[in-house]
Amino acid sequence: MKPTLLLLAAGMGSRYGGLKQLDGLGPNGETIMDYSIYDAIQAGFGKIVWVIRKDFEKDFREKILSKYEGHVPCELVFQSLDSLPEGYSVPEGRQKPWGTNHAVMMAEKVINEPFCVINCDDFYNRDCFKVIGKYLSELPEGSKNKYAMVGFRVGNTLSENGSVSRGVCSTDENNNLTTVVERTEIVRQDDGKVAYKDENGEWVNIADTTPVSMNVWGFTPDYFEYSDKFFKDFLDAPTTKTNPKAEYLIPWVVNKLINDGTATCEVLDTTSKWFGVTYSADRPGVVAKIQKLVDDGVYPNKLF
Repeated sequence: MKPTLLLLAAGMGSRYGGLKQLDGLGPNGETIMDYSIYDAIQAGFGKIVWVIRKDFEKDFREKILSKYEGHVPCELVFQSLDSLPEGYSVPEGRQKPWGTNHAVMMAEKVINEPFCVINCDDFYNRDCFKVIGKYLSELPEGSKNKYAMVGFRVGNTLSENGSVSRGVCSTDENNNLTTVVERTEIVRQDDGKVAYKDENGEWVNIADTTPVSMNVWGFTPDYFEYSDKFFKDFLDAPTTKTNPKAEYLIPWVVNKLINDGTATCEVLDTTSKWFGVTYSADRPGVVAKIQKLVDDGVYPNKLF
């Protein structure tokens, strides 16, 4: 069974100033997610599912969905603040969506096969999709509790415009994930070494090949059951009730499943070099990088 690609596209894009998911950056107005989908189809994915906000469904269908007709089966699902378990209601003052794992849960009714979750506004490059596509397509039928994450080499994920935040991963002898620690300040220093600032404000050097999470996850459908169950625990937690911005995130759920011995999550190495648009100042550089990939023949001038 061919795996499915699940794109998280419900974010507001507040730092970038607009709906960056719909921003045309390629030579024919292609979005970053168009390149991800093109690469995923080449890597053997058989269906595309987007999680979006209901209020930009019309724009999305016109600008995005229409171009894939005849290329690959597509589904839209919607993330909203009131998508909650029975008996729960939106807390007073809550305005922010419930986070990445809540977004994943919205696809439960349309995904019955192994699937890969990605951000829609990160340019992951082709090898990433080959690696996760191969893992998911080779899982035995009916597999459960064997998940994966693409671990980008930290040296391939840095910004030319300052520090970045990344989830720095640790693994065991079988290359299974043991911990992800969010580091909010990672840079390549003047001596050429990659370093992050720790809790004490001290710089700690790490190897260029250290795996970091860029939110590329591989799951089987049993993941939805755990997500539903843990979401109630998350909503009932005192920290959630007192924090109107608390988010139900994928690493939180994966970490819980690893720690209680329910599941493993293999960290898959990739040679892909990430780039993305976080701030509007990043846009010209991304446009230039995509154009170079087209000029070099990596991508056709028109994708679809």
